[in-house]
Amino acid sequence: MKILVLNSGSSSLKYQLFQMPEATVICSGLVERIGLDNAEIHYKSKQFKYDVIENIPDHNTGLNLVVNLLLDAKNGVIKSTDEIEAVGHRVVHGGSTFSKTTLITNEVKDKIKSLFSLAPLHNPPNYEGIEVAESIFTKAKQIAVFDTAFHQSIPQKAHSYAIPTKFLEEDKIRLYGFHGTSHKYVSEKAIEFLNTQSSKIISIHLGNGCSMTALKDGKSIDHTLGFSPVNGLIMGTRSGDIDHSIIFHLVNNLGYSLKEVNTMLQKESGMLGLTGFSDLREIESEASNGNKTCQLALEMNAYRIKKYIGSFTSIMNGLDAIIFTAGIGENSSYMRQLVCADLDFLGIAIDLAKNNCRPKELTEIQTDNGKVKILVIPTNEEIEIARQSFNLVNN
Repeated sequence: MKILVLNSGSSSLKYQLFQMPEATVICSGLVERIGLDNAEIHYKSKQFKYDVIENIPDHNTGLNLVVNLLLDAKNGVIKSTDEIEAVGHRVVHGGSTFSKTTLITNEVKDKIKSLFSLAPLHNPPNYEGIEVAESIFTKAKQIAVFDTAFHQSIPQKAHSYAIPTKFLEEDKIRLYGFHGTSHKYVSEKAIEFLNTQSSKIISIHLGNGCSMTALKDGKSIDHTLGFSPVNGLIMGTRSGDIDHSIIFHLVNNLGYSLKEVNTMLQKESGMLGLTGFSDLREIESEASNGNKTCQLALEMNAYRIKKYIGSFTSIMNGLDAIIFTAGIGENSSYMRQLVCADLDFLGIAIDLAKNNCRPKELTEIQTDNGKVKILVIPTNEEIEIARQSFNLVNN
């Protein structure tokens, strides 16, 4: 069966069409900079490659352009939208309601919509992707794969906040965790590589959004992101951990509104707030040219990751492997080097020559005598979503 996977971001739309259960990629691509003047659409199949700047004001326009490419008489890969039997959607926040992959109904959509405030950069475009796909692929089953689902195994002592218990029991305020589809995919690859049923692994997902997961025997037991995907590590535009009294100081003493503070922490902080750049490639380039502000921001970023490596190692009472994944984790040898420096007490020793890579498959970069495996594993959220969608439809 053919399954289309959609990953809708705030200004982007990633897609892959799979033949399942073989997990063969029929075509893939990206619509980016949606709503901007220089929007682009990328499409790639075995026979055809297409990269064009287009006027793409919204996700509806973007997905319709993708469908036109899929149906193209000369270079398309399907003859009718009815050939798509299922559409798998990445949805970031599922709250306490969704602990597994779910067939989308009106009730499910209402719940996704109710969680907009907890993931304002993600759930709204995820929802829009669902609405547009329903209007185009009318005969396909629409399926939601939630980033939060993988972290349902985190124990209460780790997911609860030290606030009155009624907020957990009545309002479900707790740590949920995110990037679960990515952490699940790369950790399973690592466990297969380690060839053991007993493992202690830290998965480090570094992109514009960043998170880390402590995994014991393949189960998520703690995570850096919490009730919403804004705390933990320093991210592209999100602050990561801050003292929450800063919020009250900004509102009560500096005249900011709550809306302004929320916007600041979500869209104007992180590496952007520290340097003026949100793209790590630009920050690394500036740092290499002597920009001290960018150098400090990179050091701060790595420092925060190191703190969580130590924390997660302690709660697992050991460490077998760390994983670097996602755009920065897979491609920035400099960030990997900064993170792994001076961690020899934990048995983490990076080989600088091996680290000078952008691997397409699982690659070890620790020294020959390093006690902890340092693995770079390219993530593939789309194939994981396709597999979970296929399993739901066929079971």
